[in-house]
Amino acid sequence: MIIRFEELDWQPTAMGDLTLRRRTEPSSGQEIFEVKLGEEFLMSSLFTVAEEELASLGLTAVEGVELTVLVGGLGLGYTAVTALRDERVRGLTVVDRLATVIDWHERKLLPVSAELVDDARTNLVEDDFFALMRSKPVGDHSGYSAILLDVDHSPRHQLDPTHSDLYAADGLRALDRHLAPRGVFALWSDDPPDGEFMGELDAVFDDAAAHIVDFDNPVTGGVSSNTVYVARSRS
Repeated sequence: MIIRFEELDWQPTAMGDLTLRRRTEPSSGQEIFEVKLGEEFLMSSLFTVAEEELASLGLTAVEGVELTVLVGGLGLGYTAVTALRDERVRGLTVVDRLATVIDWHERKLLPVSAELVDDARTNLVEDDFFALMRSKPVGDHSGYSAILLDVDHSPRHQLDPTHSDLYAADGLRALDRHLAPRGVFALWSDDPPDGEFMGELDAVFDDAAAHIVDFDNPVTGGVSSNTVYVARSRS
């Protein structure tokens, strides 16, 4: 008998019960890892193309070498690991609000966990990414070459309403203070390109673009799409 669902971990959080589970996809027999917050699915290893493209598109837009990268949202780790595969990256900081998610990777429970945590360039930090962006940069940090964000479903659909200010021009200006000159901000979204949000990006950054990322969806048998926004600091 095939056990289709196995709960690997469960922890209560301020935003609801967080569950990591492993299952077998009936159509292919593939092993799938999924994260749920309450009754809501947050992510699945069945769909990683757009998370990887967040890093690829963001870093492709970055000029130079010896890059430092900040990732907001650890999740299953695919964005972070894709960034590490860029040989120009000399340092990767991943900020996640949930200690449980960091613990999953440190225990190497997920498919890319070992690659992520065994890389000396990786620094996993438990903190509130949005609060960090509101605060002024500290010390002599010269800014990140790229900031890659994948926490909320989209600029309009946030997991926590306190995140909403980041997606307006003033919040984006606060984030921009943490970028190096001509550094790149990239954002994953589950929604189609949003004209109103593009207007907010254009008010703060240069070269703002919304990339539609298509990927095969074995659940529906069709093609699904996400959006990756990429923009460059004017400073």
